[in-house]
Amino acid sequence: MPQPTAPTTAAADRLADREQNATRLLRASAKHSYDPLTEIDWDAPVDPDQFAVAPHRLSLYGTPLWERLTPRQQARFSVHQFASTTSAGIWFELVLMEGLIRHVYAGDLTTRHAQYALTEVADECRHSTMFARYISATGYPSARPTRRADRLGKLHFLINDTTMTFAGAIFVEEFTDAMQREMIRDDSLQPLARSVARIHVIEEARHIGYAKPEFERRWAAMGAPRRALFRRALAVLANQAVLEIVHPRVYALAGLDPREAQRVAAANPHWREARIDWARKAVEFFTELGVIDHTVEKMWRRASLLR
Repeated sequence: MPQPTAPTTAAADRLADREQNATRLLRASAKHSYDPLTEIDWDAPVDPDQFAVAPHRLSLYGTPLWERLTPRQQARFSVHQFASTTSAGIWFELVLMEGLIRHVYAGDLTTRHAQYALTEVADECRHSTMFARYISATGYPSARPTRRADRLGKLHFLINDTTMTFAGAIFVEEFTDAMQREMIRDDSLQPLARSVARIHVIEEARHIGYAKPEFERRWAAMGAPRRALFRRALAVLANQAVLEIVHPRVYALAGLDPREAQRVAAANPHWREARIDWARKAVEFFTELGVIDHTVEKMWRRASLLR
């Protein structure tokens, strides 16, 4: 009997690695999955003077506009900024869920890889529900994204680029993971916000572990012309995802002019530092693979995601 060729053996090894990773993630999901509707005390009173995000991590911190707000208004601003972040999370998770379903639609659903994708969809459904409950509990007025984000999401649905789905998941989940780990460690912050962050961090770690090896396989198989286009497209997506964290309505709710506040936030060194810190792990991952290179570094710097 002829021995299998090297490519066949390599392909079999890749599939085995994929299944082994998915099996590990399924076991972790079985042990560490949470229902936010029962895990979180949604009826607990919310202290109007308690911050949801540390002040120095807010978009206007340290600016003259920040100093115009009373301490209670500043705390309220922090709650609205986190609510806006959860709203952006719903937008992105809907895009991710659609991408994951398309990823496994034509495949073998008996594989552990496909079954974990469906498990992740279930996780994201619960997260989106959790985010919506936080928005309602805090009085933030909407879970809808900006018009630009809405258009980009619909464009992604049309293009159906699964590789971009995984890349976007890595960036967004690493970024929010870094932000929310800071929140979890700070016991001076609002308990409701920290509870939401805790559940999200625990479960998103598995999602990152699923997306990274899948993206690495796809990137390695991508030709040079497509890589060049992909680099620019990912930079645009990352920039929009970060802009979406602070929707203009956050500024309007604080009694500020949204356009002025956006200009002030864009020039705020404290806010720039926060975004660079939160993006660091994703940026290091993409730089190591060559997804971020000299051709797109300026785009990442302009987005305040790279020093």
